[in-house]
Amino acid sequence: MNHRVIALAIATLASLLSQGALAQGLRPSGAPSGKGLTARPAAAPSITLPAETASGSSSSAPRQADFIVAVVNSEPVTNNEVRARLARAQAQLAQQGGAMPPRELLAREVLERIILERAQLQQAKESGLKVDDYAVSQAEQGVARQNNMSVDDLYRRLARDGMGKERFREELRNQLLLQRLREREVEARVKVTDLDIDQYLREQQKGNDVASMEINLGHVLVLVPENASPVQVAERQARAQRAADKVRAGEDFAAVAREFSDAPEGQRAGGQLGMRPADRYPELFVNSTLGLPVGSIVGPVRSPAGFHVLKVIERVTAGVPTTVVQNHARHILLRTGPQLSESAAAARLADYRRRVQMGQADFAALAREHSQDGSSKEGGDLGWATPGRYVPEFEQALNALKPGDISEPVVSRFGVHLIQLLERREAKLTQREQRDMARDTVREKKLDEAYATWAQELRGRAYVEYRDPPQ
Repeated sequence: MNHRVIALAIATLASLLSQGALAQGLRPSGAPSGKGLTARPAAAPSITLPAETASGSSSSAPRQADFIVAVVNSEPVTNNEVRARLARAQAQLAQQGGAMPPRELLAREVLERIILERAQLQQAKESGLKVDDYAVSQAEQGVARQNNMSVDDLYRRLARDGMGKERFREELRNQLLLQRLREREVEARVKVTDLDIDQYLREQQKGNDVASMEINLGHVLVLVPENASPVQVAERQARAQRAADKVRAGEDFAAVAREFSDAPEGQRAGGQLGMRPADRYPELFVNSTLGLPVGSIVGPVRSPAGFHVLKVIERVTAGVPTTVVQNHARHILLRTGPQLSESAAAARLADYRRRVQMGQADFAALAREHSQDGSSKEGGDLGWATPGRYVPEFEQALNALKPGDISEPVVSRFGVHLIQLLERREAKLTQREQRDMARDTVREKKLDEAYATWAQELRGRAYVEYRDPPQ
């Protein structure tokens, strides 16, 4: 059995429907304190809606009588919860072109994931952790942007799939609560030494196998509806072939992706899936592009979701790139707590933003007066930063800006930020900067391992009773 496939599905469930990013802030990672605020490069949970199919949404399926399948510390898990999560996992696997494991095995993995989440949510609530409505709204807007639709369109789509607004917002709140609990419980367990970095760099230099490879692929997806007729399949294949022919003829890949792709990144990122380890791509994508030089075009290739056209945009086999796009930004941070809620902080920052845009105030002066971190004395200036320097919420907002733009207020684990992008450049990394990026990668791996250990410990302390289905 391909356990990576199951892990992908469960990661999908952890963020309701898929893998990605909601919001971002700044986190110390062993760097000197002050304005150097750094973060684990891993993204916070994000949600990609499954593609709609010709057969309609999952809500049209007949509902079975509900019953309890497990109890976690006296809190029940129902059969309908498991079935709904299972349907979303199967839809996401099909859209990403992954192999489909047996339904019973995937259902067991889904149930175990729900049990683990339930135990973590109970721990978060017992610890007094809370998520403000403003953070949920920010996540809601991020999900809509990620899926290239308005918030109203998002809820119309979710309603067709049988999920109401209140339930969706509650699930978003739970995912943010889980994220904050993991940050608080796991971060302190992880230390990265210079010896760890040296060992990582030596391992990366040993070979150029897939395990050590990172790639950035351009992607055009032409969806094929479920139960499509041969005529429909041929029409969709022809559309994918036209897209492939255009890019092979020299047309800009981003423009072709915007014209032809049914995937969210087609409109949002010019078809780019982003730099990531090869093992975080579907095997179909890796196998189709393995060994091809940068700039190569592949496809159309077929998966259960439809036809894919791929471009090898960038490949790094040593684990650390030598050239990156850097951002020079400044920010104003308001820390939240009993005296200042996230909503109140966001309202105050929104007023600062309005005043700066109207020419009634200076961003740097406001930062010196109001910002609550080490960069305030320098007008909020954070200097030049490489990718992965900031936590996902902050970096996602920063990457969406053009030079001179000011973001809407952004919630992170540190508080609420107002961010201005000053400059952007492509730069060759110094040896120290390469080691800093390697440190982030090693830290991410250690965080994953520490999280797995912590989650196991929490699961072991939970009382779980499995229930047989009614006869």
